[in-house]
Amino acid sequence: MSDALFDIRPMNPEQYREKTRRIAIGIAVLFIALAMLMATLSVQLFGTPGGDNFRWNLIGVLAGVAITLALVRLQLWPRPFMAPAVYGWRLKRSLMRVTNLMHRVKAGVAVNDPAAMKLLRFYHLGVTQMHQLDGNTSDLSQMVHEIDAHREAMTAQGLDTEQTHLDPAWLDAVKRFG
Repeated sequence: MSDALFDIRPMNPEQYREKTRRIAIGIAVLFIALAMLMATLSVQLFGTPGGDNFRWNLIGVLAGVAITLALVRLQLWPRPFMAPAVYGWRLKRSLMRVTNLMHRVKAGVAVNDPAAMKLLRFYHLGVTQMHQLDGNTSDLSQMVHEIDAHREAMTAQGLDTEQTHLDPAWLDAVKRFG
């Protein structure tokens, strides 16, 4: 395993969408069952017969949310069947790390800083994959010119254009640009 915060892996978009759809439906069913169970239980334990039990229902639903989140994060997250959803979540989180520094990244790219150039290339590759996985290639078409121009600039500088990992050193390096 590398020192990268995240590595972009090849993935079939159709299979990804099918698996993440199943995962989402499963988690929704789990939440509905837990919310109904916890709402019923809280009304039976603390409610008043024939009275206004809205708050006990609400507390039960919120408990269902908390239990669902805990189960997903602590029990289901590390399981192999969750891998596509975890990968998508980590990809989007990694892209957000770069997006949060984008003004600094672009300032570094403007002066041909290698770390900034590599970071922007990782971002472009990650965004491309994210749009493909989500089946949203129309938004991607707006970035094609920028992606191609940046790849050509990297090639002209002799930099490797296959930047499929997010190196924490790149994030630290671009923080000096402002």
